[in-house]
Amino acid sequence: MDFLGLNRRMTAPDEAAVKAAKVHWDGIAKPVGSLGRLEELVVKIAGIQGTAAPDIAKRAVLVLCADNGVLKQGVASTPGEITAVMADFIARKRSAVGIMAGKAHADVITVDMGMFRAVDTPGVLTRRIAPGTADMTQGPAMTRAQAEQAIAAGIALVKDCCEQGYKIIATGEMGIGNTTTSSAIAAVLTARDPAETTGRGAGLTDDGLVRKLTAIRRAIEVSKPDPEDALDVLSKLGGFDIAGLCGVFLGGALYRIPVIIDGFISAVSALCAARLCPNAANCMLPSHTSAERAAKPVLDELRLLPILHADMRLGEGTGAVALLPLLDMALAVYDSLMTFSDIGM
Repeated sequence: MDFLGLNRRMTAPDEAAVKAAKVHWDGIAKPVGSLGRLEELVVKIAGIQGTAAPDIAKRAVLVLCADNGVLKQGVASTPGEITAVMADFIARKRSAVGIMAGKAHADVITVDMGMFRAVDTPGVLTRRIAPGTADMTQGPAMTRAQAEQAIAAGIALVKDCCEQGYKIIATGEMGIGNTTTSSAIAAVLTARDPAETTGRGAGLTDDGLVRKLTAIRRAIEVSKPDPEDALDVLSKLGGFDIAGLCGVFLGGALYRIPVIIDGFISAVSALCAARLCPNAANCMLPSHTSAERAAKPVLDELRLLPILHADMRLGEGTGAVALLPLLDMALAVYDSLMTFSDIGM
């Protein structure tokens, strides 16, 4: 995959739209800048969409589901079979993200990127690379070709969303053990010791945390990922969900659609995308600071400051969806509040 060529195709934010949006905010009858970073996000969306009248009315949540071979090392408190069970619930809108997305008027799109077990639930898109990755403690989690295939699938998902008229995408994932893969990637890409990037995930015991750290250290030692080559790191330590989300962030920049980062795993995917194509960062919107240990350092690498600080760590896209109502309120003010000229000032 020609990432240099992809990066060249990702245009910079529309400066005219950015300037016009800032002028409009400053002309609204309220203290200048008083909605703080909500104003900044609206301006960023304007620059991405290339218009001073940004529109996020039709929105989707892409929830990418995959399983990880590293589960053999006892790194999770629940079995891998739960991924498929949860994918079924997500597609049926019976999970947390489905309920929250309903309140936020967002469509949930569930994608099988490579679970151990496929599900035949209506609405689950099949983009399976393989039935789960290999055990990364024994060698690379996937081949470089598989990583590129998953990235391409993520880009194609955004293209499909664009053609269906979606104006903004929230990211989510489901995959038992994927805080292990994301912690490993974060350690390498941020040049930190794994102890600094690894948390308890979904409630690991002390012994479980030791197993998780041991697995991450072993995987890094066995495969020796190159920190200067994000695709090498992603293929050796990642999962199909992370690789697919990396493609979603690349697709956002290619098709000029704002993409909201969810929590830690989503942020690691975004960091992979930014390392592969630096211009991809132009279309990323932060949502919240996950309770996972390395969430803030990864967002710092992306130079993004999240709006929400609620110690969330549920995943599925719940944090990204939680940003949408705030954006709706900000845009309502942007679109509807009287201006200083309206009141003769």
